[in-house]
Amino acid sequence: MIAQQIKQKDHRLNSFSAPIEGLFHILLGVFALVCIIPFLFVVIISFSTEESIRQIGYSFAPLQWGVESYQYVFKLGDQLWRSYFNSFYITILGTLLSVTMCVLYSYPLFRKDFKHRNFFNFLSFFTMIFGGGLVPTYIICKSVLGLSDNYAALIVPILFNPFNIIVMRTFFQTSVPMELIEAATIDGSGEYQTLIRIVVPIVKPGIATISLLNALAFWNEWFLSLLYISKNNSIIPLQYLLMKMQRNADFLAKNSHMLGAEAQNIAQNLPSQTLKMALVVFIVIPIACAYPFFQRYVVAGLTIGSVKG
Repeated sequence: MIAQQIKQKDHRLNSFSAPIEGLFHILLGVFALVCIIPFLFVVIISFSTEESIRQIGYSFAPLQWGVESYQYVFKLGDQLWRSYFNSFYITILGTLLSVTMCVLYSYPLFRKDFKHRNFFNFLSFFTMIFGGGLVPTYIICKSVLGLSDNYAALIVPILFNPFNIIVMRTFFQTSVPMELIEAATIDGSGEYQTLIRIVVPIVKPGIATISLLNALAFWNEWFLSLLYISKNNSIIPLQYLLMKMQRNADFLAKNSHMLGAEAQNIAQNLPSQTLKMALVVFIVIPIACAYPFFQRYVVAGLTIGSVKG
């Protein structure tokens, strides 16, 4: 009887009344719509015609539907799919290397028996505050390291992220008890064996979190292509290719009167406004499809340490 009363009391303490729960559901639904509607709006505009935008502007109900912007993008042919491959290749390889570096660097910082941990903590934190600047970085990467017109130029400069190091070190501190590592050492486990077989399975949410952060960084990166790719256009990623396309379209639209009658005719039929939205769709959809695979780990990572036993 007493246990039943305690259970009922706990149930009352850990739940809300039906009207309050309904209100929370409505608020969360509104918040979800606020997040989803802008992307849906972009998709609708990308399937609108230029004439519809000229007449009524951006609208959820365009006067005419069309696929001119997508046809314009697909005219790139093999270059488009090659750039898609480059983006996936750079994102996957860069994420694997960056996450490996992050785990191997942050794990010793978590170990209190590592006597140089304060120095390496300061070394990673210092780079978050002070940087060498764009020109010295460019000279070192291109002239010293030879990062020019190759995949390494698009991966190596952003492999090390101090913020991810701090995040991963915090995951180690909040998830891995030192007693577990000491027990593994007593049983004869080596450092790498302990890390791979014992520690890494425990911190999967943290690894998934920094993997998502790194994947987003590599997928959205285009500035490195602008700096280091000048001759070998076969390795440029999707983002840089689409940015060049948009830049060329804007130039043609603004300067067609100076380029002759043929250029003016092309500019009039150019889907300049809908093209911008179509490019957003091309870039967002792949990374949006990848997010559900990380979601459960990211949610667990965000809530880790919030409840302690």
